[in-house]
Amino acid sequence: MGKASRTKQAPDRRAKIAAQREAARRAEQRKRIYLAGGSILAVIIVVVAFVLIKTTSGGGTAAPVSNGPTGAALTSLTKEVTGVPQSTLDKTGAGSISKSIFIPASQIAAASAASSGYFATVNGSALTSGGKPEVLYIGAEYCPYCAAQRWAMIVSLSRFGTFSGLTTIHSSSTDAYANTPSWTFYGSKYTSKYITFTPVETTRNYRQGNSSNTSAPYVTLQTPTAAQNALMTQYDPGDPAQGLGGAIPFIDIGNKYVEVGNLSPYGPQDLSAKSWDQVGAALSQPGSAIAQGVLGSANYMTAGICSLTGNQPSTACTPAIQALEKNFAS
Repeated sequence: MGKASRTKQAPDRRAKIAAQREAARRAEQRKRIYLAGGSILAVIIVVVAFVLIKTTSGGGTAAPVSNGPTGAALTSLTKEVTGVPQSTLDKTGAGSISKSIFIPASQIAAASAASSGYFATVNGSALTSGGKPEVLYIGAEYCPYCAAQRWAMIVSLSRFGTFSGLTTIHSSSTDAYANTPSWTFYGSKYTSKYITFTPVETTRNYRQGNSSNTSAPYVTLQTPTAAQNALMTQYDPGDPAQGLGGAIPFIDIGNKYVEVGNLSPYGPQDLSAKSWDQVGAALSQPGSAIAQGVLGSANYMTAGICSLTGNQPSTACTPAIQALEKNFAS
């Protein structure tokens, strides 16, 4: 091959090589784009699949509502609620509770049918357990009115004994006064030498299946005994004509007093949109609306229990508490 011929072919080879390199560069670029696009598509598929799984398995909401403090924060809050000072309780007295809430047994049927809250004097056969007066509570974790009542119950009952294992919850996210901060008695223990406390939390605070399906029943937790149901039917009959059963919370204090619902005007509306810490802190402020409702309700429950224990212990059954008994219907 002559020199001229080699000189002529060299630019052709360079051009060909450059073209091959450009083609290879473009192919590599397309490959990277395809890989990147494929990765993005894979991520999208995984995210969509996760959302579908959460929705169909009952996740319902992307960000679950907190059930309150845990660990050291829970320990601190528990001490705050179970250790409200006697001086604060005595200073609060009846709080904001209306005297019209206290009725005789003869008015129970009408009050229950109207779904009104009431504190009735029943004087039935003594309700006891373990040789001590029994305080029976029937409620549910979903119930906003039970949520409000538990704060008062814990304050009152802690004057006669000791709780352990209390944990915080909120009421249903789909009921009135959604996500009211509260406690659950389920899994807790209570010891007292004066009374026996029997709590029955009938359901969880979330529904079966999809939690956003308001037609689905709440998840069953505990079932009242036949004897407990009989007491509820007797003192909280509801409206039989409309097939409506009684309301909750239902509290039987030794079968001498029965409380149904909250003591007006206190209720979940006072705790709505509040945090557990805000409610706990308010209990040390007798003039606050929360303390007036929670502590006033707690004091009346304490007065009812004191009438069963012979006004013992004296640290609970103070003169200020005993004075509240005069508001009970005879």
